[in-house]
Amino acid sequence: MTAPIPAFSHALVTRDERGVYTLQIHDAKSLNILASAVTLSLTEAARWIGAQDDARAVVIRGSGERAFVGGANIYEMAELDPQGAREFITRLRDLCDAVAAIPVPTIARIPGFCLGAGMELAAACDIRLGSADAVFGMPEVRVGIPSVIHAVLLPAIIGPGPTNWLLLTGETVDATQARQWGFLEFVSEAGALDALVERTVAPIAESGPIAVRSQKALLRYWSESTVEAGLDRSVAAFGEAFTTDEPRRYMAPFVNRKKQQEAK
Repeated sequence: MTAPIPAFSHALVTRDERGVYTLQIHDAKSLNILASAVTLSLTEAARWIGAQDDARAVVIRGSGERAFVGGANIYEMAELDPQGAREFITRLRDLCDAVAAIPVPTIARIPGFCLGAGMELAAACDIRLGSADAVFGMPEVRVGIPSVIHAVLLPAIIGPGPTNWLLLTGETVDATQARQWGFLEFVSEAGALDALVERTVAPIAESGPIAVRSQKALLRYWSESTVEAGLDRSVAAFGEAFTTDEPRRYMAPFVNRKKQQEAK
């Protein structure tokens, strides 16, 4: 049974008939700035979505087209003491962890600005799709703080050199450069970002839901394990797939079509 979607103070959650959820940042200024109240609300929403058995994929986006996330709230950060700083950054870590823990594919929809905490949130997603006008940067050193938490994922995504350049200079790059580095999987033409998102979501929603969840879990395990351990886990996952009827159901159309062709 599909659960009713609860209300969240700074997150709008929607679900379509396929089980594709959208987690949209809400009421967070024009650039979707991550103040603590916004971060806590988004974390609550991400954890709720992650617990839904009917979820097939999750699109994470800001409100409007000016930004995915323009960063964390600098006015709030300017008033922090050491203990408050640790609490503030832990809340951002919890949000990125909650998104990374969602057991189905997560797709970051990125128009406009994607800065600081925005790049970290996007890095926690499985797939990143951007518009041609998107701008990326990790400007923390320019305001006297290091880039932390899920910036740790950037060397594996874009490589050590580009990560060094971004974090040490605080400069920005455009969507073309982000695509060349591997941060973006694809870049859309103007006005075509939603079509690009749908082109990614549709085949996920059409695939075996148990298999997709298993594949995501394997991808995560592979990134954290040795090759040998990854191979062992892969063999186990393949066997586990056949404890359900999903392989048979999804293979049947291909098998039947082949039999019909051979019978002609």
